[in-house]
Amino acid sequence: MVGLATVVGQSRKMVVAARWVLLCGLFVLLNGGSVYAQQDGWQKMQLLQDSLSKLGYTMYNEPSEPERLDANFTFVKTLVAALKEPYSYRFPFDSLHMVSILGAPDDSFRVFSWHIQLNDGSYLYYGTIQLNTPDGSLKMYPLLDKTYEIAAPEQAVTAPDHWYGAQYYRIVPVNGVYALLGWKGHTPYVTQKVIEVLRLTENGAQLGQPIFDAADGGMQARAIYRYNRNASMYLDYDTLESRIVFDHLAPADLRQQGQYEQYGPDLTYDAWQVENGRLVLISDVSLTNPPSPNDHRFNDPTKPRNHPKSGLNIQ
Repeated sequence: MVGLATVVGQSRKMVVAARWVLLCGLFVLLNGGSVYAQQDGWQKMQLLQDSLSKLGYTMYNEPSEPERLDANFTFVKTLVAALKEPYSYRFPFDSLHMVSILGAPDDSFRVFSWHIQLNDGSYLYYGTIQLNTPDGSLKMYPLLDKTYEIAAPEQAVTAPDHWYGAQYYRIVPVNGVYALLGWKGHTPYVTQKVIEVLRLTENGAQLGQPIFDAADGGMQARAIYRYNRNASMYLDYDTLESRIVFDHLAPADLRQQGQYEQYGPDLTYDAWQVENGRLVLISDVSLTNPPSPNDHRFNDPTKPRNHPKSGLNIQ
């Protein structure tokens, strides 16, 4: 005959087991709910991205300027709605090919930037800085293009609402700040390349920082290069040498100094070398491509014996 203590012990085990099953079920229910909520949010983001992609096509391809601007206005509102979704920072927006989206090397923020061309050959720029927040909430600093209101852009230190607009393609960390390399279509005759400096603080974002140590001993807050619209200028970061390398620009005729529509690359290169938190100007540097695993697939002109023969022997 089973004793009372044994019955009580078995009952307690059954109660504990029931509670464990209940807790496990509740955990699965709650976790499943969060997964479904996340999936729903992701699907909503995808729908918003589809709308943004269609608006972006209109912004860049519609012949009518008012229609382009109207599409851009709706694009901005739709993008803000998408970024308000929880954990939107992790959504890649990889279908928005008309917008530059650059993530910081330390994953602390990303920058959206794009442009609208006007019928008179000038450009408007739009963008925002989105921070990577721990709780997935939205924190961002909208960038407002005030190009023509900044009197001395090489020296100006501004807030995001006074932005020297550009479309960025590279982020370079420099001792606690970030150098943003960008393209800036400017007028019907002159294009620019820009090295902007972004500094994030607890109180917000700051654009421009006197870290450019120029050859004349002066300090600049940002670097701006102006050249003929039909020319092409190289400006990029050399990771091996820790420097920003760029084409040296000059007019075809020395009498055209300051007439930037006459400027273009002169086949020499300069660089901003990263040294002790500053960018020091180095003139006339050599530009070499870093070694590549595919180098063996190309012919070395200094070793003719390695060149493939055409089959035609006229010796």
